[in-house]
Amino acid sequence: MKYKILCSDLDGTLLSSKSDVSLNAIEQIGKIKNETKIILVSARMPSAMWYIQEDLGITDQPIICYNGALVLSGNKELNSVFIPIAILKTIHDLCAELEADLGLYYSNEWFVPKTSLRVEKEIKYTKSTPVFQDTEQTLQNWQERKIGAHKIMLMCTKTSADILMPILQEKLSDSLNLYRSNDTLIEIAPKSVSKLSAIKLLMEEHELLTDIIAFGDNYNDIEMLENVGCGVAVANARDEVKAISNYITLENTADGVAHYIANNLVY
Repeated sequence: MKYKILCSDLDGTLLSSKSDVSLNAIEQIGKIKNETKIILVSARMPSAMWYIQEDLGITDQPIICYNGALVLSGNKELNSVFIPIAILKTIHDLCAELEADLGLYYSNEWFVPKTSLRVEKEIKYTKSTPVFQDTEQTLQNWQERKIGAHKIMLMCTKTSADILMPILQEKLSDSLNLYRSNDTLIEIAPKSVSKLSAIKLLMEEHELLTDIIAFGDNYNDIEMLENVGCGVAVANARDEVKAISNYITLENTADGVAHYIANNLVY
């Protein structure tokens, strides 16, 4: 079947390394991009996605950032939902007594209080640079600007993450999506948006969810993969993701998305 839209997650899915798409992925997407819209869907900030769009030759397409909290076409904002300052202050207060730093993202801005191994990894893998600034100052500036966070990344120790996660779930799960991406990282986004909600926002009148094929690997991809015409998991995906997918392709490090495109979508 020919699909009108291809949506793909980046980290652990389309990216064959920690930061880049392979030449094979560029080649295979190049074969279908004139007939199929290619939309990148990620938890990343805009600058961490634009260079991938450039590599793929799809800068004319929109991007879905921060798991759906920000949708852009070039520099034009199509949709924006952020976590308000009051909630940010609550989270900051909860983290104050623990070893947990807040990485705060708004649009193409990224603020951290200090450098760390985690921050250095993010810089390396996303090719983006943060502003180093006390969290209190960032929140004060944002309050004056009447903005909030499209994404929060809590950089913890395993112990502090173990303590924080249930507290955050108890106090804030009604308004926030809380996602523990590993032992020391908690990612937080507005509850009212998702990858799927952002995809629906971009669909034109004549386009249906059944016209879409999507690729993913993690919990935040499940809703997207379940609801489109064809959901494809990479072999390195979480078991829960593979369980709900229509197909399983090769691992991301073996170019699973490119492999699927070459064998099923190139005519």
